[in-house]
Amino acid sequence: MDFNSYQQLAQLTDRVPSKSAGGAGIDLMVPLLGLAGETGELLSEYKKHLRDGESHLMFKEKICEELGDLLWYIANVAEKSGLSLEDVAQKNLDKANGRWGHGDTSAVVFDESFPEQERLPRKFEIELGAVTVEGKVKIRMLMNDAQIGDYLTDNADDPDGYRFHDVFHLAYIAVLGWSPVIRSLMKRKRRSVSNIDEVQDGGRAQVIDEAVAALVFDYAKEHNWLEGVTALDYKLLRTIKGVTSLLEVRARSPGEWQKAIILGFEVWRKVLSSNGGRLLIDQDSRSITYVGSVEPGTA
Repeated sequence: MDFNSYQQLAQLTDRVPSKSAGGAGIDLMVPLLGLAGETGELLSEYKKHLRDGESHLMFKEKICEELGDLLWYIANVAEKSGLSLEDVAQKNLDKANGRWGHGDTSAVVFDESFPEQERLPRKFEIELGAVTVEGKVKIRMLMNDAQIGDYLTDNADDPDGYRFHDVFHLAYIAVLGWSPVIRSLMKRKRRSVSNIDEVQDGGRAQVIDEAVAALVFDYAKEHNWLEGVTALDYKLLRTIKGVTSLLEVRARSPGEWQKAIILGFEVWRKVLSSNGGRLLIDQDSRSITYVGSVEPGTA
C-alpha cells in the first residue's frame, strides 16, 4: 500500500472530521494530542521490555501496534493540514539524504565555463602569518608571495582568533567551490557575465559570505570551537541554507556545509595555536590542510 492510499483510507475512520461541529481547531487538536499519547504508549512498551526482557513476549507485536497508531494520527494531521503523506515522506528523505546521505554535488562547478582568469584555482597554497605593522601585530594573507586583501586583527576587545577567519572562506572554496570574498580578493570575479558579476560575486554575496562566517564563529565559540564535534545543529545549517538561498551555493547540501564548517574549524584551531600557517586548498579532493607553520615578519 502506498502512503497516499493509506492516508485516504485512514480518513474513513476519523471520528472528528474537519467539518466537525466541535469548533475551529478541535479537528486538528485531537490528532495532535493523539500523537503525544501514542508516543507515550510506545515508550511504555519499551519500558516493559527493559524491565521484563525476553519475558515480554508481545513486545514486537505491541511496537507494531503503537507505530500503526502513530501513523494513523500522522496521516490525519497531514490530511487536515492539506498535505500529502507521500510528499511529506519524500521531503523527509530528501532532507535526511542532504545531511547524512550521498549529498555530493561536487559535479556542479560554479565557474567551470568561465575563462581561466575568472576561475578559482583548483589547488593552491595560502600563507597566513603574523606581521608587525607600525608597532601592531596583524595577520597577512599571501598567495604566491603576493599579499591578498588587507591586514586583519580580531576587531574585538577580547582576542578570540577571528583574525584568522579567512580560513573559513578558504574551507568554503575547498568543499563548496564558493566564496565571493576570496574570489574578490583574488581578483577572480566573473566579469565576463555582468549578471553573475553583480549577483553572485557582488557586494551582497560577499556580505552574506562574511555573515555566514560570523554566524558560525559565534556558534563555535559556544561549542568549544567545534573540537570533537561531528555534527552541527540542524537549525544552524537551515539558517545558512536560508540566507544563501538566492545564491549559486544553494546547490550545496546541508551535509556539504557541515563538512566545510567542521573542516574549517579543524584547520583554524591549528592555525590559531601556531599564530599562522601554510594551508593547502584542493577543490578536487574537497580538502583544506594545514601543512606547516610560518615565521612572524614585519610589513
